Amino acid sequence: MDWPIREVQLIAADYFSMLQKELSHVKYNKTAHRKALRPLLESRSDGSIEFKHQNISAALAKMGLPYIRGYKPRANLQGILEEEIARYLRGHIFTLEKQFQEFAEESTISKPYQSIDFEKAMGEEPIPLELKEPTSTYRPININYLEKEQNNRSLGEKGEKFVFEYERWRLIKAGKKILADEIKWVSKDLGDGMGYDILSKNEDGSDRYVEVKTTKLTKESPFYVTRGELSFAAEHFNNFFFYRVYNFSTSPQFFVKQGKYEDFCKLQPVTFKGSF
Repeated sequence: MDWPIREVQLIAADYFSMLQKELSHVKYNKTAHRKALRPLLESRSDGSIEFKHQNISAALAKMGLPYIRGYKPRANLQGILEEEIARYLRGHIFTLEKQFQEFAEESTISKPYQSIDFEKAMGEEPIPLELKEPTSTYRPININYLEKEQNNRSLGEKGEKFVFEYERWRLIKAGKKILADEIKWVSKDLGDGMGYDILSKNEDGSDRYVEVKTTKLTKESPFYVTRGELSFAAEHFNNFFFYRVYNFSTSPQFFVKQGKYEDFCKLQPVTFKGSF
């Protein structure tokens, strides 16, 4: 059942109050927020409230904006919800854009690489979402802060170092120390534009082309690829490995996909080039 506009406004305001605390690194309690919100709503269960919070996360991710990590994006948005989110963003644009900018520029990691347990760092890949809502790309805030976060050079380098250390650990654990010593951090030594970041090795000694995309958000957060990266993966799909690093600022984890991007994710064009 669709929520009435009054309840949609209440839950959107509650969500953004939590999001702003999270972006400012202020501790808060989701359960306490939910308990305070429930008396203002008409017989909404905790599950219904949580699902609506996840809907808001999905809408923000679609707009290229950060969302609450504890409410992973869930699709099937009520149209009026997306409209209310856009209205709230427009009404608080100066405060929110400053926080979104700070989010995109941060690149902290909660623990040194040496203390990360790689045995536990590999997580499960996200469950594909069947999006039933319109796929419009209208954004009340023009800047895509998720893409801006991905282009944060410091964050990207730290994520690549994390995967570089994992690749060494993986090969050494397999008894392939000689191969581990041959790994090259290509993007650091030669710069971006190669179509991959790390030239590692498979256990049989063959090349393993590794591309790393890092986010401080959850594994459901969208990522962005260039035409060159798409082409390289398609040409070297047998030995191309995509590492999605997530939850980087709290407890870094990752999952791995092999092959062409078209084989393991849904691609959507977001910019177009015009010429005469």
